[in-house]
Amino acid sequence: MIKKIAFIIRSLPYKTEASRLAMTHAIASQTVEIYLEDGQNVEPIVALVGDGVMNGLKSQSAKCYGVSTLEQHTKNGLLLDLPIMYCKEDVERLGLTEDSLIMDADDLGGDMKARIVPMSEINAALATATHLQIF
Repeated sequence: MIKKIAFIIRSLPYKTEASRLAMTHAIASQTVEIYLEDGQNVEPIVALVGDGVMNGLKSQSAKCYGVSTLEQHTKNGLLLDLPIMYCKEDVERLGLTEDSLIMDADDLGGDMKARIVPMSEINAALATATHLQIF
């Protein structure tokens, strides 16, 4: 039995740990298989919607806080084959481009690519989720 967990990130990457916690939980969900019984598995997805798409901007800095950036967190997720989707309508509304967003972890040797998809595709993925985590 597969438990699908959808992590919906809609908060800005500033002044709160919500989006960082969402990525941390999504990445950590990949390790729970050691606690599951045979035939069970967890399949996470991350959807960045609304202002949450701003979490995917490249070259954000966290040096003054002494923590890894959301860029590194996102790349780590992609390195672990975590599906990450950006809402196309929000990317366009905010004037962002694919070049301005973290779309891969090629520099770390990852194969998974993030995708910019219509909200209808995100809703379809959410409809199949067993659990929703909204940040």
